[in-house]
Amino acid sequence: MREHIRLEALEALDAIDRYGSFAAAAAALYRVPSAVSYTINQLERELAIEVFDRSGHRAALTPAGQMLLEEGRRILLATRELGVAAQRLANRWEPELRIAIDGLVAPQDIWPTIAAFHEAQPAINLRISEEILGGTWEALIENRVDLAIGMAQPPAGSGFARSSYRDVAFCFCCAPDHPLAAIKRPLTEDDLRAWRAVVVADSSQHLSARSAGLLDGQPRLTVASMHSKIQALEQGVGVGHCPEAWAAGSIASGRLVECALATPRAPHPTWLIWRTTAPGRGLQWFINRLQTSDTQS
Repeated sequence: MREHIRLEALEALDAIDRYGSFAAAAAALYRVPSAVSYTINQLERELAIEVFDRSGHRAALTPAGQMLLEEGRRILLATRELGVAAQRLANRWEPELRIAIDGLVAPQDIWPTIAAFHEAQPAINLRISEEILGGTWEALIENRVDLAIGMAQPPAGSGFARSSYRDVAFCFCCAPDHPLAAIKRPLTEDDLRAWRAVVVADSSQHLSARSAGLLDGQPRLTVASMHSKIQALEQGVGVGHCPEAWAAGSIASGRLVECALATPRAPHPTWLIWRTTAPGRGLQWFINRLQTSDTQS
C-alpha cells in the first residue's frame, strides 16, 4: 500500500462532491469521465479502502470517503495558500509584520493605519506589541519587531534607519478631587514633589531601565502600561504627566483635570525606526503611510 495521497485524487473527490456526479466533476476539471473514475479507483487501490459505496442506484461516499473529502479539502486549501504565500514572499511581501508601538503613542493614532493596511494587504498578518522606553529599542535590536513607532530617543548606530514621526505633547493630570486640582496657580516642582507620581515601567528585559518625568525624591507608583496609568490617575492614587492624546478623553469627560505648571514639559519628538536590511514591501507600505499621515496631521 502506498502511504501518500496525490493532490489529483483529492481534487477529483472534491469535484465529485461539489458537482454531484463523476461526469459533472470531469467537466469541471476539464477531463473525461473515465479519467476521473480511474483516479478514484486508483485511490481506493492505493489505500485499500472503499471511497464510494456503489451498491445503490447512485454512488455515495463511505465514512472513510467522507473523512478523506473533509480532510482533503483542508489540504487543498493549505496547498493553495502555500503557493500564494510563496509567490508573495518571492515578490517581497512578508507573511507577517511585527510592530512595536511605544507607550507615548495613543492607540487611536494607529488604528486607522492598521485598518487601511488590512484592507490593502489582507493576506499579511500583523503582530502589534506595546513597549515602553528602552523596551522599544530592545525589541528592535533583538529582532522581535520589524518596525518601532514613536521612539522618543532614537539610538545611534548602524543597521537601522529612522524617520521623524510626530511631536508628542504632554499635560499634567490628576483626579478632580485631588488636592493639587484645588490649587489655582501654576504648580511648581515643590508642589509636585509632595505627591506620588504614577509612572509606566520600562519594558526592557536586558537593557538598563530608564525613567522619564520624575522629580528627585518624589514617591512613585509604577504600572505596566499607559492605559493603567490613566486609570490610576483617575482613581486619585497619584499624579503625573501624560501624552495629551492619551488623556484627552478622560479630561473631556471630567475624570481627569489638567493642571497648569510653572515649568511645562516641552513636546517631545518621536521617530519611526526599522532595520536597513532590505525592508519588505509591507514594511515599506507601513512606513510610507505613517509618514504621510504625520504630514497631514
